[in-house]
This record gives sequence, C-alpha cells and structure tokens, in this order.
Amino acid sequence: MVRNTAREIAIHLSYELSFTDKPIDELLDQRLSSESFASLAGEDPIYAETPNAKQAEYIRRLVKGVSVHAAELDGYIAKYAKGWSFARIPLVASAIMRVAMYEILYMPDIPNGAAINEALEIAKKYETPETVKFMNGILGSFVRQELPE
Repeated sequence: MVRNTAREIAIHLSYELSFTDKPIDELLDQRLSSESFASLAGEDPIYAETPNAKQAEYIRRLVKGVSVHAAELDGYIAKYAKGWSFARIPLVASAIMRVAMYEILYMPDIPNGAAINEALEIAKKYETPETVKFMNGILGSFVRQELPE
C-alpha cells in the first residue's frame, strides 16, 4: 500500500467521524482490521490490501489528529472559503481539506506541496472539477497566509 492509498483511507475515516458516535479508537480498531478490509475490497479497490503496522499508524495519526483539531481546521476552511458558508461545502471536500491541513500543520515530514497535490488528486475521484478548483484555492490561500516563508 502506498502512502496516497493510506491517506485516502484516512480521508474515508475522517469523513465517517461526522456520522458516528463511536470512540475514535474503537472506530479505528474496527475499520483497520483485516476483516473490515476484506468486506470492503469488493466495493473499493483501495481496500484490497490491509495496511501494515507503519501504514496503520500513519492512518491512525491522521484520523486522530483531524478529530482533535477539527474545530481549528474547520476554522481555517471557513476563513478561506471566500463567498461560501462552511455548511455549503461538501462533507467529503471538508474531510479531504482537513486531512491536508493537518498534514501541513502537524506533520513537518510531509512537504506542503505534496499534501495539497495528493489531496486534490483524491478530490478528483469524489468531487466536481469546480469543487476541486475551490479546494485548491482554499488550500493555496491557507498555506500562503498561515505559513509565510
């Protein structure tokens, strides 16, 4: 499993956080099990391979970080979503941007450009071209304004 696949799984789980009242560790333990991957493999090829320990740790770190920092990340999305109310942003787009922003802010080993590019590539699978462009604008403004060189 490549890192981009692990990132996409983290986005799926971050999205799922919006719809569950399960404790995050319970959700992660359940969803990162080989049984869960086996049951989802027919629906989505990203679940064809169960993550190894290092990949599972990366996914856990992202999902837990997004959960802990959700209010902060949503604040940044709302701040740079010019002309859009936060409620109007698709939930999948929000999950993708939360993961990218978390990587940018809290995972210095991941270059900002890589976090944004990977987020936009994943977004192309789930969102309209207009929404992807909108997300690119938000993420670009976020990096330029919040992390000046």
